[in-house]
Amino acid sequence: MSPLRLLQMLACCALAAPVSGAAAAAYPAKPVRMIVAVPPLTEALGQTVVIDNRPGANGNIAYEMAAHAVPDGYTFVLVAAGVAINPSLYRELRYDPVRDFTAITLGVAVPNILIVHPSVPAASVPELIALAKSRAGQLTFASAGNGTSGHLALELFKLRAGMDAVHVPYKGGGPALAEVVAGQVQALFSLALAATPQIKAGRVRALAITSGKRSAVAPELPTVAELGFPGFEVIGWFGWLAPAKTPRGIVTRLNAEIVKALNVPEVRERLLSQSTEPVGNSPQDFAAFIKSEHDKWADVIRRAGIRMD
Repeated sequence: MSPLRLLQMLACCALAAPVSGAAAAAYPAKPVRMIVAVPPLTEALGQTVVIDNRPGANGNIAYEMAAHAVPDGYTFVLVAAGVAINPSLYRELRYDPVRDFTAITLGVAVPNILIVHPSVPAASVPELIALAKSRAGQLTFASAGNGTSGHLALELFKLRAGMDAVHVPYKGGGPALAEVVAGQVQALFSLALAATPQIKAGRVRALAITSGKRSAVAPELPTVAELGFPGFEVIGWFGWLAPAKTPRGIVTRLNAEIVKALNVPEVRERLLSQSTEPVGNSPQDFAAFIKSEHDKWADVIRRAGIRMD
């Protein structure tokens, strides 16, 4: 089961759990709708939480629907990092990631791993930068597509390292990784979940991880930050938001139930086994994180001149 499907199940099971006393009478008193921006689940997850799948437009369809839903606690949305990034990529969106949502909790963080094909004569990040500078405009980096986590990691890396490289976008992380494995493209910032099996098989070489500190999913890998780029952090992530002005008591309840589910030992073990780090933080911390992600990537996108429309 993928981490994303597990997160959807966690939210459903957490809210389906019975509670006693006044809390049970107050909320939830009717089915809760969780909007998601991915294709539908096949599993039956119960009746308390209704999965409303709204894929397309890089998540924007789901995010706009959730932003304009009635803020009564009966609609919330499973979001990816794009909810904070997309407003800087698209000119006309009908939501603001800070103004139009109430944060519930950050669910998981998925770091990127900087990988290269074994034929690339660079065994470290400094060597890769030196190689790029010696071959200006010749080193090629794949990505899962324009505006994706791996693409933005590349643009931030180029800005911080003062180097140039050729961006080669693909339609998805699978094709991008396959081209690096085949040696058609030289490097890639790949989500750890996808890269780890290829690293273990020796088909690609891992140079660094993009988490802010060394990750439990690959503790032997140095971070880009510790290799001379303090503050460098690029992660894919999933979390839950509700429409702005959702009652605080309901947000607190949602947060408590989802965080409790994330901390079940079996859940944590499964997520970590898939190179995904469970988080489960406070609504205030998640709100601050979203704002920081929005501001950071708005600056990178502006400086790199990236647009999606």
